[in-house]
Amino acid sequence: MPQLTRRRSDNPHQETWHVYYGDVHVGTIGQRAGVPVDVDPWQWSCGLHPGCEPGEYQNGTAPDFFTTRRKFEIAWCELTATKTEADFQEWRDQRDRTARKYAMWARGEKLPSQIPSSMMRCACGVRFDSNVLPQNLISSAAHLRRASRRTPMVNTHAEAEAEA
Repeated sequence: MPQLTRRRSDNPHQETWHVYYGDVHVGTIGQRAGVPVDVDPWQWSCGLHPGCEPGEYQNGTAPDFFTTRRKFEIAWCELTATKTEADFQEWRDQRDRTARKYAMWARGEKLPSQIPSSMMRCACGVRFDSNVLPQNLISSAAHLRRASRRTPMVNTHAEAEAEA
């Protein structure tokens, strides 16, 4: 089982530590910015996203680093009692997807959802290329006839009068 480790943030203006469980970022301990001198200057947060439900996150403040660290460790023990390896894997998967996305953007590529496509789905569920006219006309007509047989059509007022 991995141990908790701390890594100093690269923010030179504020002492902040990122807490990791193996390779998963599970919390932060750091000085609070812009608070009055008569309140706790340290804060902590414990949880991971994705992997935790909103009510599972815990955070708080303390007068010094060592008290903050102790409170974080108590919250961590409570959190790990409810987490499985799948929760940590969910966080890793999200991290990897995000890294792939930014790597694609850095290379000037578009995400698959940003690439225009002429592929369409017929009402019956068959996919076809709308730029290929024979596929478009034949597929649409045949599939729409089949789809209309499965779902009864509601007659309009004019059609009802014509049938009467």
